[in-house]
Amino acid sequence: MSLARAPLDRPAPSAAAERGWFAKNWGLLLAVAALVAILLLPTPAGLPVAGHRMLAILVFAVIIWMTEALDYAVSAVVIAALMAFLLGTSPSLTNPKVLMGTSAGLGMAFGGFANTALALVAAALFIAAAMTITGLDKRIALTILSRVGTETRHVLAGSILVGFVIALLVPSTTARVSCLVPIMLGIIAAFGVSKKSAFAGMLMITTVQTASIWNVGIKTAAAQNMVAIGFIEKAFQRSITWLEWFTAAAPFGVLMSIALYFVMTRMMPAEVQEFPGGRQAIRKALSDLGPMKTSEKKLLVISLTLLALWATEGVLHKFDTSSTTVAAVALMFLPGIGIMSWKQAQPNIPWGTIVLFGIGISLGTALLQTKGAVWLADLVVLEFGLKQATAFFILGVMSLFLIIIHLGFASATALAAAMIPIVIAVLQGVATPGINIVGMTMLLQFVVSFGFILVVNAPQNMVAYGTDTFEARDFVRTGLVLTVIAFVLVMVLGATYWRWLGYV
Repeated sequence: MSLARAPLDRPAPSAAAERGWFAKNWGLLLAVAALVAILLLPTPAGLPVAGHRMLAILVFAVIIWMTEALDYAVSAVVIAALMAFLLGTSPSLTNPKVLMGTSAGLGMAFGGFANTALALVAAALFIAAAMTITGLDKRIALTILSRVGTETRHVLAGSILVGFVIALLVPSTTARVSCLVPIMLGIIAAFGVSKKSAFAGMLMITTVQTASIWNVGIKTAAAQNMVAIGFIEKAFQRSITWLEWFTAAAPFGVLMSIALYFVMTRMMPAEVQEFPGGRQAIRKALSDLGPMKTSEKKLLVISLTLLALWATEGVLHKFDTSSTTVAAVALMFLPGIGIMSWKQAQPNIPWGTIVLFGIGISLGTALLQTKGAVWLADLVVLEFGLKQATAFFILGVMSLFLIIIHLGFASATALAAAMIPIVIAVLQGVATPGINIVGMTMLLQFVVSFGFILVVNAPQNMVAYGTDTFEARDFVRTGLVLTVIAFVLVMVLGATYWRWLGYV
């Protein structure tokens, strides 16, 4: 009897498993539901069917990215498949009597991989890998820190300086922070304080916020900047040089770095003002690295040469940033000159970032090509009253919009891929005479990097949070203050410096 009843006694585990599956995949289910709902709506007048379907794909992508329902690389492949079939079964943009075809749809899905900005991102990731493999990034950081004093405020200022210098040479935010976190943990241990101390939290939050600040200040510091550059190149057939970007953004970076110093020393003051022996501990860590290796010397020469080429693009030569960076990576692999092998580099490259970047560019480009971004931008212009607004007012409204929506994103690269095409379309849709669309797009891209508030707003934040040196609430309360200061700076610079440069 008991054997006969046994199968009837086991429904609960499967029900629990089913509930667990729904709990884990609610974001994916929500994204699919939103996709289907938008596709079932009538296509608005003046919007091509392809544009309607691209808006549905955009909403799907935003929900997936905001909920992290899928790994970013996996989400990119899914988005590519949706574009191939939904665009492929849409009427052609040039001849509505025939279908576009899945081959053309797939071509649009992978069109972003032909963008020169993708080459720059990929090459930058190889440079970051070279820094990790040789240990040059660690040596540079420790060298700078070994020259600061033993007072906590000097150590804090030194960590901000390190963040700036490393941002010039290591074009990957996550790689920079991943390098600096162990160094900062070493300093905390050497100073003899607990990982839960105010000093430890202050130092770690400062390290990661410095990285976010200089993502704004330096064009090559973050992948999301390349997303914006890619869209600008596609839409306007022109780019923004490294020096143009730095000239516009460096004052913001400097002022925000100063603000960061005062915010952290006031809101998370260290228990003591000085740690005797701290400098000696840092110098010991530096000496433990041993003499500078040949590979480090080669990489330093290549990196400084590359930095000089970036900074003089359009002034002393016409070589673009992407081409010089790819050439530098090629040198790193050449026999004799090379500093690493392909086998060494391959495990250190986040291939998912490259895939997400390429599909992100494709998504935004397709939104522009199918008029989906223009239709959505017209709604934004109408709702916010931007049609006749001044460039300064548009800068303020769009900055607030990007700051708020960033709260839902865990990747600035994904945010830029979703929002920058809409930003471009909004700027093209206003009637403000003489508005500098390229310049305004660059300024609003600065705001895309404002991941100061939530730990989940950026991968580098999560790297630092994993050290267990600070509470999420400490990150939030200091990050809110930094975000307010950053917004005020955007408005002040928009009314003065950036206006003088002709961007506002």
